[in-house]
Amino acid sequence: MSGVIKVALSGSALGDYIFGLDPQLLVDALITIIAMFALFLLLSYLLFNPARNMLQKRQDFIKEQLETAAKEKEDAIQFKSEYDAKLKAVDKEAEEILSETRKKAMKKESVIINEAKEESARILERANREVELEKSKVKDDVKQEIIAVASIMAGKIVASSLDDKKQSQLIADTLKEMGDETWLS
Repeated sequence: MSGVIKVALSGSALGDYIFGLDPQLLVDALITIIAMFALFLLLSYLLFNPARNMLQKRQDFIKEQLETAAKEKEDAIQFKSEYDAKLKAVDKEAEEILSETRKKAMKKESVIINEAKEESARILERANREVELEKSKVKDDVKQEIIAVASIMAGKIVASSLDDKKQSQLIADTLKEMGDETWLS
C-alpha cells in the first residue's frame, strides 16, 4: 500500500486535523443536519401543523364561547330590564286596581248610606202618618164619646123636663167641661 491512510486512533494522531474533524465527520454531520431538517419538515407537516390547527380550532372555539357568553350576558341584562319593567308595570297595575276598588267601595258605601237615610226617612214618615192616624182615631173616639154623653144628657134633660133656662145652663156647663177644642178639631 503505497498510499498513506491516516487513522485518528490516538490523541497524537489528532494533531493532523483541526479540532479533530475529518471530512467524513463533516459529511456525516451535514447529512445528519439535512436529515434532521427533513425530519423537522416531515414532523412539522405531520405533527406541528395538526397541533397548530388544533390550537387554532381551540382558540376559535374559546373565542366563540366568549362571544356567546357576552351575547347571553347582554340578553340576560335585557331580560332583566324587561322583567324589572314588567314588575313595575304589575306593581302599578296592582296599585291602580286597589285604587279603583277603593273608589268603588267608597261609592258603594255612599250608595248604601244614602239608601239607609232614605229608608229611615220613609220609616219616620210612615210612623208620623200612623201617629197622625192614631190621633185622628182618638179624636173621633172622643167625639163619639162626647156625642154619647150628650145623648145621655139630652135624654136626661128630656126625662126631667127641665125648663129652658136650666136646659141651657146644663148644655153650657157640659160644653165648658169638654172644652171648645174638642168641637173645633
